[in-house]
Amino acid sequence: MNAPTTLEAEKAPSTTPPLPQQRHKVVLVIDLVESVRLMAANEAAVVNQWRGFLHHATTQVLPSCHGRLVKSLGDGLLAEFDRPTDGVRAALAMHQYFGPLNQSLPPAQQLHLRAGLNATNLYVDENDVYGHGVNLAARVSDLAAPGETLVTTSIFDGIVIGVDAEVEDRGESYLKHWPEPVRTWQVYPVSASSAAVRPRVPEGAATDFRPSIAVVPFETRSHAAEQFVIGELIADGVIAQLARSQNLRVISRMSTTAFRGRQSSAGEIGQCLDATFVLGGSYVTYGEKVVIMAELSDRKRGEVIWAERLSGDTRDLLETQSSLIDALCSACAKALLNDVVQRTLVLPVPQLDSNALMLGGITLMHRSTPRDLQRSLQLLEAVVERHKRVATPWAWLAKWHIMQVVQGLSGEPARDFQRAIDTADRALDLEPSSSLAMAIKGHALCHLGEDVDASHRLLQEATQSNPNDPMAWLYNSVWSTMWGTAEDSMTEAENALHLSPLDPQKYYFEMMLATSCAALGQWDRAIELCRASLLKNRYHLPTIRCLIVAQLENGDVDAARETFRLMQALQPDLTITKYMASGGQSPLRRRVANALTQLGLPVH
Repeated sequence: MNAPTTLEAEKAPSTTPPLPQQRHKVVLVIDLVESVRLMAANEAAVVNQWRGFLHHATTQVLPSCHGRLVKSLGDGLLAEFDRPTDGVRAALAMHQYFGPLNQSLPPAQQLHLRAGLNATNLYVDENDVYGHGVNLAARVSDLAAPGETLVTTSIFDGIVIGVDAEVEDRGESYLKHWPEPVRTWQVYPVSASSAAVRPRVPEGAATDFRPSIAVVPFETRSHAAEQFVIGELIADGVIAQLARSQNLRVISRMSTTAFRGRQSSAGEIGQCLDATFVLGGSYVTYGEKVVIMAELSDRKRGEVIWAERLSGDTRDLLETQSSLIDALCSACAKALLNDVVQRTLVLPVPQLDSNALMLGGITLMHRSTPRDLQRSLQLLEAVVERHKRVATPWAWLAKWHIMQVVQGLSGEPARDFQRAIDTADRALDLEPSSSLAMAIKGHALCHLGEDVDASHRLLQEATQSNPNDPMAWLYNSVWSTMWGTAEDSMTEAENALHLSPLDPQKYYFEMMLATSCAALGQWDRAIELCRASLLKNRYHLPTIRCLIVAQLENGDVDAARETFRLMQALQPDLTITKYMASGGQSPLRRRVANALTQLGLPVH
């Protein structure tokens, strides 16, 4: 038979199927540790045990976690999910399978799993998933020790510490055939012993006698993706409005957004956020109209105390003074306060009002690595460029300049503190009453140390302007630690931490509370808080310096030297001169400098 001509070959139908659709997916790679050795010793038993595990995973774990088994690999499996939370739940559940069996086996015969999770865009069809993101999940799985689950940044950003899992920052690793270092976290189940410290604000303080409320994103009854943003707008508007009331304490927007799309009861949400009341609901749109079904629940009594149906124009939600949001907040606040007065039962939990558009920049800024800080700057500058007349982006940009100095990445600390002050002034020009901008400017002046009284006045004004702003309380704590009293610093730090129970910056709040404890000589608690903070962000140098001082003062010189070596690895060019030049000459800074000198940090 003659070979086809070029023209005939071009007309012939292709045998290669079209490229499948690309989707954003969570990939779980899980395998049996030392499977070759185990099977060589007792192949039939191991195969039988693996088949039992595979049956359990496919019939119980994956269906309950909304996952799909892509393939079984003989001693491992590949599964895909739509959400990071589902992938993490599945991995943690699978680890539990061999626990009862291992209790009856000698150590050499025990079966353990290791797991890696990554979220990325993949090509997905009915048979398989394709893309470099699968390879990354497999590489991350190889890093895990027996019984461990490691996740990439894309998974870490999609879960909530203390709700979905506890975490330990494992830092950056260089993976085989991967072009750049990859940062990973170990995740493990939430338990009473592993939960991070959440101090209680003393009930005797008069300012604490206010009801606390959590506003969760409202849910759409439509499946259209463009409808999802309306629920965020409603929650943002309600939080901003209720936060202005001196009679209410409002949980931070960064904390309540964790419950978007979750089937959690008001009791579960209130317990996680330590809120007495929970406001939520649903909405539906008809053309330019929106109908909101709002519901206010008392989580302790487990009952709805107010519900109402409101309607208005969707464009109204975008207005600075939204009549629909005003009506919703007015009715909700009245019902809540009436209920509190009748029952005289209050639990204080205030709030941090944060702009969702800034979430990426804020989160990366507090990751503390040079690469993440640089990406944060790009995001924040982009937001400032798009919204030049809005104060909040400018305020966070000012905070970025402070973070650059705090992390030892500034070549000219005094210049960058001045940039922070100038940028905060730009925010205050746009919004003179912005408590965030006042707090950040006061924080910069506090570190600069040239006008300590002016910085204190600004910070005090920030807390008076918005008593529910945790950043204002936090920076007041910094001021008190450096220039005031340790007792005031402790109270202010506890207030700040209590205001943001699930905030992504919780490690920073814990560090400040640790510093306050150290100033009061509470070394054991300071060490505990520093360690809790470093589990969430192992690169945060102020936390590491605080831990060094606490360990040294507590008499644990060997532990202090180990932490000191970690600090030097992260900041190898640090000297006493450079450290003292990065801020004012406060008693706190001199105390840290003395500890570092004692451990051998060079002067120049």
